Amino acid sequence: MSTLIFRTVAPYLSALMILFSVFVLLRGHNEPGGGFIGGLIAASAIAIYGIAYGVETVRRAMYIHPNSLAGFGLLIGALSGVAAIFAGEPLFTGLWWIPVVGGVEIPLSTVMTFDIGVYLVVVGSLSSIALTLEETD
Repeated sequence: MSTLIFRTVAPYLSALMILFSVFVLLRGHNEPGGGFIGGLIAASAIAIYGIAYGVETVRRAMYIHPNSLAGFGLLIGALSGVAAIFAGEPLFTGLWWIPVVGGVEIPLSTVMTFDIGVYLVVVGSLSSIALTLEETD
């Protein structure tokens, strides 16, 4: 299904889907969405690009191997849960820091780092699966 129209639209569609996946990731702990849904959207964007241009093009475009991305996400998710133990709280208790940068409060939390870890695990594992399935065609 590598038509001229699909190859023309795929880069724009993939970029838009990646941008939307980051939006869904960042709004996830306050509204519907989060790391899992955002990761599914990003992995779908990678799969669409792979269908349009081939697996080798996608593998060259990705700076980090998908399995390494999944492993790094798992590490981030685990460390965000263990951070609560060092603060004297039960495992996976949400911790919040609110630094002030330029007069603007920026709320940061272990909940957000866990969501980022889930996002990376989903993107890495599903991208690896999709690229492997596309290679066998």
